[in-house]
Amino acid sequence: MTGTVTNFLAVGRAVRTAAPHDLLGRVRAALAEHYEASEVNLLMADYALTVLQPVTALPHTAEPLPLSSTPEGRAFGSQAPHEQYVAQDGSVDVHLPVTVRGDRLGILSVRLPPHRSTDDTIEELTELAEVLGHEIVVASRDTDLYLQARRASRLTLAAEMQWQLLPARACRREEYAIGAQLEPAYAIFGDNFDWSTSAETLTLMVTNGMGEGIQASLLTNLAVNALRNARRAGIDIADQAALADQAVYAQHRGAEYVSTLLLSLELATGRGRLVDAGSPQLWRQRDRRVERVDFEAQLPLGMFDETAYVAQDFRALPGDRLIFVSDGVYAAVSTAGEAYGERALARAIQGAGLLPAAAVPRAVLQELSSYRDADADDDAMVLCLDWFGRGTPSN
Repeated sequence: MTGTVTNFLAVGRAVRTAAPHDLLGRVRAALAEHYEASEVNLLMADYALTVLQPVTALPHTAEPLPLSSTPEGRAFGSQAPHEQYVAQDGSVDVHLPVTVRGDRLGILSVRLPPHRSTDDTIEELTELAEVLGHEIVVASRDTDLYLQARRASRLTLAAEMQWQLLPARACRREEYAIGAQLEPAYAIFGDNFDWSTSAETLTLMVTNGMGEGIQASLLTNLAVNALRNARRAGIDIADQAALADQAVYAQHRGAEYVSTLLLSLELATGRGRLVDAGSPQLWRQRDRRVERVDFEAQLPLGMFDETAYVAQDFRALPGDRLIFVSDGVYAAVSTAGEAYGERALARAIQGAGLLPAAAVPRAVLQELSSYRDADADDDAMVLCLDWFGRGTPSN
């Protein structure tokens, strides 16, 4: 076994056997021993995707780094290693994406002596950063350290509930890539998204519970878990909607309801079924053309007792970009009373055309911010699904 392989395996073993709260400590010690690293830092992307928060003592004590104008931010945005030379002693800082199946968690920064900054070493460290990402996801079941490090400010209780309900912020497979974001990140309440994949299908849903604050968050929690419960029972999306509708109505008797859009796609063909039960909209970018995709509108979940839902046929083609938006996006109004409107939304989607799916929601929401009142009383959700299809290139 070569020295480089031995070093790689030793660091990987140190990460996998570390206590949940001590991943960074073990990584630092192992990289110092096996790669001569003189400094190692872990930075987590914050909930708003605007800064990288250093993981230090609880609560985080070091200054955050902006994503838009730093070498660490460039590595995060490009999802590729970025090298930065340190003038004082000739060392090299290598900034490595910490990403799990397309979900961008943060950056691992490693300072190396010049003779260790080789292509082979950087390739190994890139893989180790991915290993670290997987361990962070597992460790977060047992420690709050990494969730706390993501916070540039305190979350409201409603936002805490909504973020904990989400599957992730991004996901990538051969057939598709997903990216999603909620705003205002630290004070969301009713908007939400969810997805699940199997060997044959991708099921995706976006929801918008009515109301504000804890009331909206509790309502959305009920609807999302009812939909998950039905999905995990193996029934089709029309019946998933019907069962969730019954659960919400039984609790609120029509006084509160949840707007929902459900989509199920066959991974092999791109053929699928869709239930449009409320306000979330679907937009499609195909061959540079951006347009809203309309479906037969059905009643939101929980509005009336025993509503019957009908799934409509849908087809995604390789190269399609599907954008799901809540009413907090397309119905946003500026302080001057100017509506955001479909033209502006289409331009925002077009403007993000060259970005990967994981970066699109943030770009669209940033464009929206020039219209949206900073104190708007509705949250906003954007989810991007890039459809590659099976057996076609995904880049």
